[in-house]
Amino acid sequence: MNKNTVLGWATFIMIFVGFALIGLGAFRYDEVAGWGFAAVGIGFFAIAWVFNALKGRV
Repeated sequence: MNKNTVLGWATFIMIFVGFALIGLGAFRYDEVAGWGFAAVGIGFFAIAWVFNALKGRV
């Protein structure tokens, strides 16, 4: 596995975890904790976007 493959897998895992956190926030927790889970899920999307942008440059 080269660096681009590792970054690709990291991007995929971050997107999956982001969807899971947003899903937890939307369907499991109805109070303030749900907003926190959703915010962290969006943060995971932002980090995955950075990983995707780094592919080919590292």
